[in-house]
Amino acid sequence: MTLPPVYGGEVLHVDLETGESRTEEISEADARRFLGGNGFAAKLVHEHVPPDADAFDPENVAVFAVGPMNLTPFQSTSRGVVGFVSPMTNGFFDSTFGGSFPMAQKTLGFEAVVLHGKAPELSYVRLTEDGAEVVSDESLAGMGTYETCEAVRDAEDQGFDTHVIAAGPAGENRVRYACLLHQSKDREGVAGRGGSGAVLGSKNVKAVAIREGDFEPELADEDGLRNLAVGQMGTLMDETGMLQNYGTAGLVNPVNEMGRLGRHNYASELVDEDDAEGISGEHLEAEYVTEDTTCANCAVKCGKHVSVEAEGITQAKIPEFESLFATSPMTESYDVEKVIHANDLCDRLGMDTISWGVTVAFAREAHERGLLDADPEDTPGLLDFGDSEGLVELAELVAHREGIGDRLAEGSARLAESLDSDEGEDEPSNYVHGVKGLEIAAHSPRGLKGMSIGYATSTRGGSHHDTRPTRQYAGEHDETTEGTPEFAARSQHFTALGDSLTQCRFVSEGGWGKQINDRYRDAINAATGWDLSLEDVEALGERIYNLERLINVERGIASRETDTLPYRVQHEPIPEGPHEGMYCPPEELDAMLTEYYEFRGWDEDGSPTEATLDRLELGDLADA
Repeated sequence: MTLPPVYGGEVLHVDLETGESRTEEISEADARRFLGGNGFAAKLVHEHVPPDADAFDPENVAVFAVGPMNLTPFQSTSRGVVGFVSPMTNGFFDSTFGGSFPMAQKTLGFEAVVLHGKAPELSYVRLTEDGAEVVSDESLAGMGTYETCEAVRDAEDQGFDTHVIAAGPAGENRVRYACLLHQSKDREGVAGRGGSGAVLGSKNVKAVAIREGDFEPELADEDGLRNLAVGQMGTLMDETGMLQNYGTAGLVNPVNEMGRLGRHNYASELVDEDDAEGISGEHLEAEYVTEDTTCANCAVKCGKHVSVEAEGITQAKIPEFESLFATSPMTESYDVEKVIHANDLCDRLGMDTISWGVTVAFAREAHERGLLDADPEDTPGLLDFGDSEGLVELAELVAHREGIGDRLAEGSARLAESLDSDEGEDEPSNYVHGVKGLEIAAHSPRGLKGMSIGYATSTRGGSHHDTRPTRQYAGEHDETTEGTPEFAARSQHFTALGDSLTQCRFVSEGGWGKQINDRYRDAINAATGWDLSLEDVEALGERIYNLERLINVERGIASRETDTLPYRVQHEPIPEGPHEGMYCPPEELDAMLTEYYEFRGWDEDGSPTEATLDRLELGDLADA
């Protein structure tokens, strides 16, 4: 069987130590099994990273992967995936990002680029259609993400025709949740969660740069795919009106009105109406937004730039809803200009705003309870709830691992482990808002039952990109456990499929459907010429998610014991608001886990059985 020409068809392996590279052909069998993007990344991480390798060991890899739909009429397939073993969870992680970098990678004909080993000195990786070159450049040391992107583009002398994704000082200093930022001429793309920037930092890689190539995918049925895309355009634009107007920041007010917006390190889920309005998308749009921005091949334009004259900020990336949640109500910091400044610093320093903000919130509660003392050399008040100015200073301290920032750079779970408890009466871990070492995002695991089981079983930990909250906000599986484990699992199939195509989650949910359906099947078949059934497409998502789980089982981080939720979620009901009294007690979670494992065909401890792996054509990988 021949690989469809919608694929470039090669994996590029780069040895950072020697600078040598080699290519590997992708078989049609593997394309049919794993599709692209996230699926390819998971297979390559499983194949090349030993189960006992630490995230910062040279044996870890960083996989940049794209999907079969990049450079096609399928809307908003401008996203790429970075796959790696996470410094936060010690398990498989795939972090997606937009902009123009993924489409540029597709022009090279490389479906995946795998960075192996560690460069002898600080370098960036140049990718062309001829392969890779590891370019030593010590002058990049200490530069921010934007500054690095500009410096590498200048060095390549190609302007924005060179597409760069970069780590900041946080990555160089191995802040565990350091991220990567890609600056295009139209919009920033951030591989935000899991610590991709720290992995590149451990490899002495400051950036990856792409010079565009000439590869163009050939579709089996271009007219058919184009007609499908055009047919969904009206629905897409109608369903994404809020995103077009306000970006994801438009979620602040409605989620708060539901009583599901975490505040004071999740002690509460209801923010004062005036405080919420002050950080809302409506307020940001009226006072600070200067322009709309968009990823390549996307009509939604959910990105925004903001300017804050009092903070000396011009054309910063607008804080996303998740970032606003983590850095404002979670830390009780409502000076929106300081919040914007802190978020801009995180982008420039290269840090995941969710993990950073939630870690700050944990540190503030631990300090409030007498469990964590501030460094005497730090500015007084940094660890006090409500200190908006302190957010700005803490961003710098964490990225450079200075003072108290060195401890916060480890993330909330590791910080809690380092603290002494008073004979178990006030355990620091009781106030950690995370799963498997990754801080939980903005969607309530107490107020949304689908997120309860979804976060607990997420291969990424506290990520809202596995089980999705969107349908729950519309009233599905938000307050009932009946059928909710199956809902969570099928949502995970949907997200694994989307990240393998690779399509923006907002566009897929808004334009193509919030669950796997015949439109996705028809689009894949039109692109590839395959004759997949709807069951085959569902199996693609299921297979990829099971492979992620297999990696984590082999690494010892996925079991019934680790498929759990924070203490507060299981033992402290929401104290006030429309969903007062909701939580997920241990017995409820245990019952949902049993039902979830049975639906998946996993054993009672949460490991995929041999029969399940064989059914999903993963037996060869389990035996490897």
